[in-house]
Amino acid sequence: MKVVNLKQAILQAWKERWSDYQWAINIKKNCPKGASWDYLNLAEALLEQAMIGPSPNPLILSYLNLLFATFAQRMNAHKTCCLLTANFCNNTRNCKLVHHYTTRCQSSWTNVEQALLKLSENLNAVANQTLKEDLEECVSLVKSIPQILSLQSDPPVHTLFPSVHAFIMLEGTMNLTGETQPLVEQLMMIKRMQHIPAPLFVLEIWKACFTGLIESPEGNEELKWTAFTFLKIPQVLLRLKKYPQGEKTQDFMEDMNVAFEYLLNLTPLLDKADQRCNCDCLSLLLQECNKLGLLSEANTASLTAKRSEDREHAPRLRTAENANIQPNPGLILRAEPTVTNILKTVDADHSKSPEGLLGVLGHMLSGKSLDLLLAAAAATGKLKSFARKFIKLNEFPKHISGEGSKSASVRALLFDISFLMLCHVVQTYGSEVILSDPSPSSETPFFETWLQTCMPEEGKTLNPDHPCFRPESGKVESLVALLNSSSEMKLVQMKWHEICLSTPAAILEVLNAWENGVLSVEAVQKITDNIKGKVCSMAICAVAWLVAHVRMLGLDEREKPQTMIRQLMTPMSGENTLQFYHERVVIMSSILEHMCADVFQQTGLSLRPAVEGQEPIPYRDLLPARQPIRQSLQTQFREVLEKGWVDSHAFHLFENLLHMGGVFWFTNNLVKELLKETRKEWASRVVELLYSIFCLDTQQITLTLLGHILPRLLTDPAHWHSLADPPGRALAKLSVWCALSSCSSHHKGQASARQRKRQREDIEDYTSLFPLDDTQPSKLMRLLSSNEDETVMLSSPGDRSMSSSLSASQLITWSNLFLLISSLLGSKTAGPHTQFVQSFIEECVECSEQGSRGSILQFMPFTMISELVKLQALAKPKTVLSITDLSLPLGRRMAAKAIASL
Repeated sequence: MKVVNLKQAILQAWKERWSDYQWAINIKKNCPKGASWDYLNLAEALLEQAMIGPSPNPLILSYLNLLFATFAQRMNAHKTCCLLTANFCNNTRNCKLVHHYTTRCQSSWTNVEQALLKLSENLNAVANQTLKEDLEECVSLVKSIPQILSLQSDPPVHTLFPSVHAFIMLEGTMNLTGETQPLVEQLMMIKRMQHIPAPLFVLEIWKACFTGLIESPEGNEELKWTAFTFLKIPQVLLRLKKYPQGEKTQDFMEDMNVAFEYLLNLTPLLDKADQRCNCDCLSLLLQECNKLGLLSEANTASLTAKRSEDREHAPRLRTAENANIQPNPGLILRAEPTVTNILKTVDADHSKSPEGLLGVLGHMLSGKSLDLLLAAAAATGKLKSFARKFIKLNEFPKHISGEGSKSASVRALLFDISFLMLCHVVQTYGSEVILSDPSPSSETPFFETWLQTCMPEEGKTLNPDHPCFRPESGKVESLVALLNSSSEMKLVQMKWHEICLSTPAAILEVLNAWENGVLSVEAVQKITDNIKGKVCSMAICAVAWLVAHVRMLGLDEREKPQTMIRQLMTPMSGENTLQFYHERVVIMSSILEHMCADVFQQTGLSLRPAVEGQEPIPYRDLLPARQPIRQSLQTQFREVLEKGWVDSHAFHLFENLLHMGGVFWFTNNLVKELLKETRKEWASRVVELLYSIFCLDTQQITLTLLGHILPRLLTDPAHWHSLADPPGRALAKLSVWCALSSCSSHHKGQASARQRKRQREDIEDYTSLFPLDDTQPSKLMRLLSSNEDETVMLSSPGDRSMSSSLSASQLITWSNLFLLISSLLGSKTAGPHTQFVQSFIEECVECSEQGSRGSILQFMPFTMISELVKLQALAKPKTVLSITDLSLPLGRRMAAKAIASL
């Protein structure tokens, strides 16, 4: 009866809102004389009643506080105090509740910290050694409460990290021009998600760089990889050194030193890189890292000496053939300061004496100087500036005043060289490097207009009848007459921009005349000689139109236009040519070969004989002939899985398949490959490899994965068996990793030149898709809001800037996914699908940052928390604190209730 009376008293106190004084008087009636206040488990009864309802009852908690205050006055036995504190702090649930309280009432925790400080100062005065040790343990336990969320189990011993390796391979192969900071952010996310120790993380980066350097095709691709390894990656590591680390680690310079010590053990890898580059690659890297403050002088000297000893036993590097060839790493490192000097030179005023500038440009054209300079500029973020300067230079010859033959030839060369350089940049690094944001006040430069409307690119189809190929008829007629005359083309007063725009129409006239028997082969040859004889830009403009024209013809109609293309590609012989002709023709031939590759491949023809063992255009035409693309995807992925990493060749093939099959086809078929893996270690490897492959287009692939593929697997019972572990857990891990990267890359504005441009929705579309009105409030907005009294908050304060930058598609996709998960949990039907949900939430918790609700969990309805903790694996205080938003009152109340119910 006493127990019943006690519960009735508590309920009556709550209903009548008793004050502390009233509670103290009335509760004595239920306690026998002389008994302690906690007779009949009064404290437990109060706590149990306080936790009934949607949130903890503050009034009943105040009675509990009064009880505690009464006992505190009577706790004068110091051993007893230590025992109570130790028992309290050794209970994880209690510590989590205290941690939760500190987020709401920082001042109270400050008082605790001051008391701990005072206690620590007076510990030496305690004579009893046992009591002193107990007090020290208590201080340590209480101090550990704020770090309660960061305590994680030791990761398994793991030394290979395919996702780091593959991500570096992807960036080095396809994104040399990308900004450094997004790359740093992505790498740090991978490091945090996979709990990779810093030395092994840096080691994996270097391993990928050396692998890419060894595997890259000769020529431009090798230069790009060299610039990436020796210029860009040291800058990335410098930013990683300055990156705010969540956990306290050893000095970054020491981590770098340890990573290089590990790298020294990979002698075959280093030897192969040295053979490929014809130099001591590691020593050059050590010097660069030392210059940037990533390695100390002592460590640099020690590592260099160790590598020198190893190289004494390495295969001989220099042979008779390559003894005089300068190594690319040294050339790239020297090219980097040269880029800055050239940019300053081009910026100077050359209107009075452009001959000096012509000498600089001519020097750039010699040998592989241009490719070296472009690679160095791309790796250091100067390529866009480089391109803008040459567009400005290309505009300079438009302005003609009274000129003699010498100034006319200089003007023609300035136009031609800048045009060739810009075409080469577009084909090597993408048109995004060239194109500027449209400005209503200024006229679009000639080259940008020509690039967008007339230049053939991979995956771009041009209309040969487009108005851009049809200028004024009078200009075309005069150009045809000029090309067909026997006299030499005069350069004085020539408007080269207009000539280039008129060339396609002139070529059409010539082609029609030839096909109708008006012109002979010899006459056509003379015309094509005139086109390519002075200004190579004319030949490029002519072939650009011919490629678009040939695409529209049947195979039996292509002979004559393809013959004209070959004529335009063949270099002129003789002395009657402009300066730097040989150097300009080399670049022109490369540009034309790239332009025509697709058209000539259709008929099995080649523009020029292939060099044995060397691809004419690297990474082109990679798909096997007459093989279904799904089979190509499966075959390539299985090869990658066996190998353990994704190389450059594979990335290009995957990119082709992504563009051919589309995002859903690509993602869905690779997820099927993951779900085939029934071995835990292989499923983990697939996750790491797929994560890096999905970086080809993180945004769209993640939207497809979370918005289409997962819902289909979770809602159809026929698919549930495929979600059983280990593939189900692996898919959950992959989904979370992709979602976090998608949040991060979108927030940081990461955009890669390799990704196809897709129109993204603005955040304003969000309100039109989910209109808010009084009669039918949006389910999504009700889901995201915390309660009726609070303003709509998508996330904790640290994440709100990210939320405001997400696209409507991302907001809707993630919110709908959590609505689906919530409904699955509420259906009370257990199976592999609920096991998947459990794995998904566990991975979210594992990857979330301490003190925030995480980039994905912010979309979870608060009502899901009570359902999630019913799953045994999620019934942990750490899980509750991670999945609730402690910055919001409702989040704090739900967290306290959930922890108390565990």
